[in-house]
Amino acid sequence: MRWGRVRVPTEKEEQLRALHRQREQLVKVRKQLEAQGRSLMVNHGCEPVKSWWKRGNFAALQVPTWMKELLGNSQPILIGLQEKIAALTIQLQSAADAKQPRGLGLMTSVIIDREIGDWHRFSNRRQVASYTGLCPGEYSSGNTRLQSCVTKHGNPRLRAALVELAWRLIRFQPNYKPIVKWRRILAKGALATGAARKKAIVAVARQLAVDLWRIKTGRLRAEELGLIN
Repeated sequence: MRWGRVRVPTEKEEQLRALHRQREQLVKVRKQLEAQGRSLMVNHGCEPVKSWWKRGNFAALQVPTWMKELLGNSQPILIGLQEKIAALTIQLQSAADAKQPRGLGLMTSVIIDREIGDWHRFSNRRQVASYTGLCPGEYSSGNTRLQSCVTKHGNPRLRAALVELAWRLIRFQPNYKPIVKWRRILAKGALATGAARKKAIVAVARQLAVDLWRIKTGRLRAEELGLIN
C-alpha cells in the first residue's frame, strides 16, 4: 500500500492559524460560562435571561441577591472574554481580501485560507477534496463497491467552515452552479429528508473547496463559477 506524503505546516502558517483558533476557544469558554449562569437560574425557578452577563441585562436581573452574587463572579470574566473576542475579530477581518464573493464573509475567508495554508500545494481537485474530509468513504470487495458517509479525514476546522459557508451561499449566491444543481433539495421548505439535505450540502461544500482553489490559484474567475461580488 502506498501512503501519500504528509505536509507539515510552516511555522508562519501555524502562527496565523493560532490566532483564529484562539478566538474559537475563547468563544467556546464564553458560551460555557453563559450556559452555566442560565442553568443556575433554571435550577432555582428563575426565568433564564439570554446574554445575562451584559451590563444592561445584568443590572436588570430579577433574581435573588445570593444568585446575583454568584453570577457576579463570572460576569467580569465574560465581559473580558467578549472584549478579547471582539478585538481578535477585528484583527482577523482586517487581514481578509476586501473584494470577496457575496456571502463569503471576511472571517470565513480568513479561516479557510489559513487552514489551507498554501492553495498552490494542491495539484488537482481530488487532492483539495480529500484534504477537506468531505469525500464519501468507499468499501470495495470483488465486484461490490459501496459508498459510505464522508471520511472526515483531513482538517476538521476547514470542513466546518466550508459547510457553514455552503449553507450561507444558498441565500447569497443562488446562481452558484452547485447550489443550482442541489436547489430542489436545499431550498427553504423542501420536503427532502434530513439525510438527503446533509448529503447535498456536503456535496456543495466539497465543490466549493475545489472552486476556491481554482480561484485562489488563478485557474478560473469567481464570475465564471456563478459567484458574484
